[in-house]
Amino acid sequence: MWLISIRDLQFRRRRFSIAVAATALVFAMTLLMAGVSASLHNEPRRITDVIGADSWIVAKGTAGPFTAATVVPADAAAAIAAAPGVETADPLVILHSAMREPVDRDVNVIGYRIGGLGAPPLTAGRRPRAPGEVVADSLLGLELGDGLAAGGQQFEVVGIGDGITYYFGTATIFVPLEDAQAMGFSGKPLATTIVTAGRASSPPQGLDALGPAEVRADLERPLASGTQSIDFISVLLWFTAAGIIGSIIYLSALDRTRDFAVLKATGAPNRALMIGLALQAIVLSVASAALAIVLAQVLAPAFPFSVEIPLRSYVYLFLIAASVGLVASLAGLRRAVGVDPALAFGGA
Repeated sequence: MWLISIRDLQFRRRRFSIAVAATALVFAMTLLMAGVSASLHNEPRRITDVIGADSWIVAKGTAGPFTAATVVPADAAAAIAAAPGVETADPLVILHSAMREPVDRDVNVIGYRIGGLGAPPLTAGRRPRAPGEVVADSLLGLELGDGLAAGGQQFEVVGIGDGITYYFGTATIFVPLEDAQAMGFSGKPLATTIVTAGRASSPPQGLDALGPAEVRADLERPLASGTQSIDFISVLLWFTAAGIIGSIIYLSALDRTRDFAVLKATGAPNRALMIGLALQAIVLSVASAALAIVLAQVLAPAFPFSVEIPLRSYVYLFLIAASVGLVASLAGLRRAVGVDPALAFGGA
């Protein structure tokens, strides 16, 4: 029976090739959606790891330093640094701004104390040593020595980082603390948060201490509706793939009505027919999944931000594709089982 099913695939190769191409495109979109979702979850972890703080001191009642507009005095860092359990404490300014030169583009801004916590990672160049210098994410496409204007300030790009994005792939620039204060607070000695190495047993009055996990959870909160929408679209895409495969298997069953009649007339059990249809559906699904991996790699660079497809998604793709194929084969099974063996002899 399996050989008959393979021969049928070869005989109808044009139809099955079109089905494989269409299903592969749907599967590729599910991979890309998984990559987008993974990227959104990875960004908060990466940016908090870049800062490298053990605790984030914010105004009391503040949900987190990335989503709230509350500020604390920058000089509170000295009192926090003197607390038991704290090794160092530095003010940090976190803003959202717009870059005007060389192109108009939204950017995240992180202002840190030179030599303190929050220094950016580098792939080229160096970190800022004085006001007016900036480390820019590679996503902005800038080169060392380029000029950059953001928040009413002029900067020179002295360093390039990679993968320092958050909020749906928005690129981040790192500037000296004084420049960030000028951009966001008209030069006043304020900070969004005080980051520490080591953790204080109790923060000063009027302040709360958040751990990295709490900061990541706060950063992910505004993305919840977006990730839920992506997951919902992924489910719809799986149903679409099942519909494509099911329609092809059903059409194949219609075309093979007399073949099924002959097989049943010669004693083939319904189980054998079911195995044949299931084999066709699984071959179609697995071939589509293999092609989908190639398509996903080709299409991923066209997205406006990083698409990070996790390895487990490739494994899940083949498992779910095989399951989708089995479910879709049910579309033709009822037709095959209901065929009258008399058709093999020209009966009605």
